[in-house]
Amino acid sequence: MKKWLKNNSVLMVLSAIVFVGGYFFLRLGYHMADKMPFTQEILLIVLGTIATILITAMLLNKQTSVELEKEQSVKFIDLKTQTYQNLIDTLEEMLLHQDITSNELTQLQFHTHRLAIFASPAVLKEYRNFLNVFNETIANDKHVSMEDSSLISHALAKLTVYIRADLLGELDAESEHSSTQIREQIMANIK
Repeated sequence: MKKWLKNNSVLMVLSAIVFVGGYFFLRLGYHMADKMPFTQEILLIVLGTIATILITAMLLNKQTSVELEKEQSVKFIDLKTQTYQNLIDTLEEMLLHQDITSNELTQLQFHTHRLAIFASPAVLKEYRNFLNVFNETIANDKHVSMEDSSLISHALAKLTVYIRADLLGELDAESEHSSTQIREQIMANIK
């Protein structure tokens, strides 16, 4: 029964039946109730109440589904944001230590798997580019020099542009700044 009520088309059909059936019932009731006072009004009240209940049920059902979708969307964006924040925090710790351990490299691999779940394809592609730069600069000595730090920071800024687009793309599109302006500003901030 709940499954049927969740489907708005069932509620719409029931409303149509009430209205069509109510019309014929009223025609019949009006002819029969001409002799009894207030009978016509009572019939109208009953039919109006039934129609109101069905319409209200349909509207509440739609409102509930919209609220559930909104809640799921908020939770998904929260998880995405946490994943991206954890990645940036991990990279910050790694670069501040200057000596990269194998545990930190393994931790970076696990971030790759987390990103695979939540990130957009553009972020995944740019993350791959970031990892290439990271591996090229760190691979030999597992030490972060000033030059390595600059290259990694530049690659991370590019990745940040895509992360921002993934999280705030719709808001940025509505703002007065273009995506090119935002990208240029992020890239200028690393200098």
